[in-house]
Amino acid sequence: MAQFGSENDIHSILKLDMPITNAPMARWQRKASSSTASAASALSPGKLAKASLSTSKTPSKTPGKNTKSTPSKVGGDRFIPTRNSKRMDVASFLLTKENEPMDPNTAGALETQKAWSITLDGYDIEEAKILHLGGKPQNAPEGYQNNLKVLYSQVSTPASSRKSRFPSFPAKKSRYISSVPDRILDAPELRNDFYLNLLDWSSRNMLAVALHNSVYLWDATQGDIVLLMKLEREQDYITSVSWTKEGTYLAIGTSDCKVQLWDVQNQKRLRSMASHTSRVGSLSWNDHILSSGSRSGHIHHHDVRVADHHIFTLSGHTQEVCGLKWSPDGRYLASGGNDNMVYVWPAVQGGSSKNHSVHCWSEHQGAVKALAWCPWHRHILASAGGTSDRHIRLWNVNNGSCISALDTQSQVSSLVFAPNYKELVSGHGFAHNNVVIRKYPSLSKVAELNGHEDRVLNLTLSPDCSTIASVAGDETVRLWKAKPRSYYECNF
Repeated sequence: MAQFGSENDIHSILKLDMPITNAPMARWQRKASSSTASAASALSPGKLAKASLSTSKTPSKTPGKNTKSTPSKVGGDRFIPTRNSKRMDVASFLLTKENEPMDPNTAGALETQKAWSITLDGYDIEEAKILHLGGKPQNAPEGYQNNLKVLYSQVSTPASSRKSRFPSFPAKKSRYISSVPDRILDAPELRNDFYLNLLDWSSRNMLAVALHNSVYLWDATQGDIVLLMKLEREQDYITSVSWTKEGTYLAIGTSDCKVQLWDVQNQKRLRSMASHTSRVGSLSWNDHILSSGSRSGHIHHHDVRVADHHIFTLSGHTQEVCGLKWSPDGRYLASGGNDNMVYVWPAVQGGSSKNHSVHCWSEHQGAVKALAWCPWHRHILASAGGTSDRHIRLWNVNNGSCISALDTQSQVSSLVFAPNYKELVSGHGFAHNNVVIRKYPSLSKVAELNGHEDRVLNLTLSPDCSTIASVAGDETVRLWKAKPRSYYECNF
């Protein structure tokens, strides 16, 4: 019997249909308990929320780091509304109602609904707003400036007012310089001679170009081209042209040692002045005094009002005078020559002038043809040399010092100051054959204007200082627009 009792015990142990008291909880039991817990949390959210926060709380600070809280900013630039007094239930109703189809037979019901809405809520539900901001944002404290307004504002601000309001942000003008010429004019039979000055732009917007033994005028306003004059002998040629300040008269230097004066409006030659012994390659006006430089190295002053026009001779250069410029105030005359020298001469006073120069500079290693006076700093003179020199130099005429020098790696044939953005424009020959706009006084490049196929011989600026005209050995005159989107006319 004992044997049968032990066998029954073994069979009862091996049965699998009996509940296992010490086994893990079944999956269905776990799901049932979790659903019960969620229902209880819906009834008592406060207690279970505290319990869950206490049991599974993420650390608010990273161990080992001392984090600083963002300081509160009084009078910030954001407005955060409080939604306690907002009609969120009305907003939810309007959003859900928006997608419901309209029943055409509910006109009477709408009227009834409107009446109930006004009676119960005090407003028409159809005119209610989804989001209604009842209060106004607080005003910023006095003296507060929002930097985002400076960074993201799309409104153009005048430079003067912008400087006064935001002194830490320099005023910048929006501009665009096209690398393609605005217009190209043919210049057949143009003499490819580095030492001549064959281009000048008048204050009346007339461009004078010397082509071999003829002078042509191009009206930049109307676009008309006029042949002003032509030399009688075919072997003679034009060597220089220069307009008066008023733009009514044009001085023309020739290879037969003469200087002619023309009335452009009447297309009439007023006089022909002979005083030089060689060709006249450079001209410059100072009121009624016309200065001319020749291949002999002499500079003559002509008083065009009197019959005996030749009033003085300046002797200093030993070779051809290829550059000649009067200062804007008429106090000094700058001259450059093929002897690599730059001279500064005093003005003619009382019908006489001193025959010695104020300054004499020999730093250039090549012929100095390019000369330009700064219109806004009238004591600053810019000069540049040819192929053997390639340098642009800025001089202070008051003390005779060289302010700066730049190696352009190219022959410099012409210089002109552009007052609009206080820049210096240079025309180059071998090896770049281009026009370069540089910032003054750093002489850093602003833009390069490429297109000429031969060396640039002369540069000149339009009356409004917005267009640069360049003439080159490729027998073309190219007009480059250097103006910004809005520019100021120069009054120099």
